[in-house]
Amino acid sequence: MCDKIKFYSTNLKASEVTFSEALLKGLAPDRGLYMPKYIPKFTDEEIFSFREKEYYEIAFEVVKKFLVNEIPEDDLLNITKDAYDFEVPVEKVYERKYIMRLDRGPTASFKDFAARMMGRLMNYYLKKENKNLTILTATSGDTGSAIANAFYGLDNIKAVVLFPEDEVTKRQRKQMTTLGKNVQSIAINGKFDDCQHLVKQAFSDPDLNYMNLSSANSINIGRLLPQIVYYFYAWSKLSLGIDDKIIFCVPSGNFGNIMGGMLAKNMGLPVKRFVIATNANDEFPKFIETKQYNKIEPSINCISSAMNVGHPSNLARLIALYDGVMDEKGNISKFPNFKNMHNDIFSISISDAQTRSCIKETYAQYGVLLEPHGAVGWAALNKYLEKFSADRNPNQLCVSLETAHPAKFPEEIQKILSLNPDIPESLKGLEELQESFVKLEKGYEVFKNFLKEK
Repeated sequence: MCDKIKFYSTNLKASEVTFSEALLKGLAPDRGLYMPKYIPKFTDEEIFSFREKEYYEIAFEVVKKFLVNEIPEDDLLNITKDAYDFEVPVEKVYERKYIMRLDRGPTASFKDFAARMMGRLMNYYLKKENKNLTILTATSGDTGSAIANAFYGLDNIKAVVLFPEDEVTKRQRKQMTTLGKNVQSIAINGKFDDCQHLVKQAFSDPDLNYMNLSSANSINIGRLLPQIVYYFYAWSKLSLGIDDKIIFCVPSGNFGNIMGGMLAKNMGLPVKRFVIATNANDEFPKFIETKQYNKIEPSINCISSAMNVGHPSNLARLIALYDGVMDEKGNISKFPNFKNMHNDIFSISISDAQTRSCIKETYAQYGVLLEPHGAVGWAALNKYLEKFSADRNPNQLCVSLETAHPAKFPEEIQKILSLNPDIPESLKGLEELQESFVKLEKGYEVFKNFLKEK
């Protein structure tokens, strides 16, 4: 019988833990992020068999690899089947170049894939151990609504969601602020990075230990593992065989999404290259080019709001994959293997002007409607194909991730294309719902006092 996979902290100063401990802790005691001590592998035969499976069945196979002896297989299969009851369209644009639409979940965002699975896993362990949790999460756009929806109504979990007051759309905000019950939304007078900083401070504050705090951001390993799945799914639906290597383009903010892809590659998925697309917050493209890391403080406000991140938390995990060490503040004590990073990764920054142009041109040329984050990705993929002519051939399989539904950004789409995107069922009726949220300044003591009082 296989032993449980242990999880270590990227700061290398905390004890190794099991998956359930990592899931419920969220952040390691040394403020590092949990990573699996080793990454389990699939055989070529196992990967090829995914071509015959439904999405939830692939999710079961992927997550099961990390949860050996953690959850009975029947229970895990029920969890994945319950979490993934919506479609995952892979839309052809031209030749073998595709958009994968990760926007058909209950909050019309790719964050649903991670949040629903994580919520169900947390609930499983909390019921088993008869515990309660307070979830703290910071959002730059879609995370908050996905987390709020995934945890809404759970008796043993309270969810507190922080968002930058002026940097989310009205629809994004209303998906968080109209739920009530066990969900508390807080508008912070600052940037996403300020929200994230408040959450991290609270986790490491011994005065708040009695609250049993945990994270539902992508700093939580429970968010990361489900994000591996759709990379395997896309390949399984489009590949011609196990030697058919795929290029993924991933619009990236806090780097949880790209980490899911990287873990998929390390599990054996035949990936040729990842294109990491950022908006004007270009700290990573510059890092991989110059080998010097400089955070962007404050982060730059772009129309792809969920990517307005000046220091991605998950960058520490990415650097760990390449044998480097970065702490939570962005200090690098051991540089990663840049040669291997360059072999696997191409990264580029896309401006707001290029994003708008991409939305306009893609709709005019192909009739494909993109939202700002997906447009950052599609524009970056086109830049990559311009630079690497060998991959421009019609047979090269490429998939760019569309991370939210265009209807979540109606003002921007209206400005660019003079049309209103069709509203999915999940967003209908939001305008009429009553909001409830509090506004706080970005100082930690104000936030801490609010938590203690409420």
